[in-house]
Amino acid sequence: MEYKLKPISKAGIAEATAKVELYRYLNEPEEAESICRDILAVEPLHQLALRLLGLSITDQFVGGAPDRYREVEETFQKLSDRYERSYYKGILYERRAKAQLRIGQPPHMVLPLFENALECFGEAETIRPPGNDDAILRWNRCVRLLQTPSYAWEEEFTGFDAHDMPPV
Repeated sequence: MEYKLKPISKAGIAEATAKVELYRYLNEPEEAESICRDILAVEPLHQLALRLLGLSITDQFVGGAPDRYREVEETFQKLSDRYERSYYKGILYERRAKAQLRIGQPPHMVLPLFENALECFGEAETIRPPGNDDAILRWNRCVRLLQTPSYAWEEEFTGFDAHDMPPV
């Protein structure tokens, strides 16, 4: 038996968007993603649905191959506002880095992702709407993480002496 998706009505988009936000708050990102896709099927460039779709996918990041980084990047590239493209690209890098830290990736390997996030947040800050400090808040969170003493952000090389070499 083949099942087909049913389209939602344009009139139902506002209510569907509210459900997306609710499912994200309930930590059910798959449900939120599905609803975003329903909205985008009716209105492909719906800006809020694009933002929420990207965020819903990043909510599912586990730090490995199943993560859909490229899909999120392409989704955020569809945002029409330059500030939002930069800001949300920063969130993509930040969440990717955090997911990789959670699975035990060495901090020095994740550092470039945080640096990319900071670059995006810095750019967003320069073009942000008046009174919008979101990029600064994200910047500060990344910096605080980078200042965490328990992470070794610099690659540590251990030296060895000649006596450490195996016999020839």
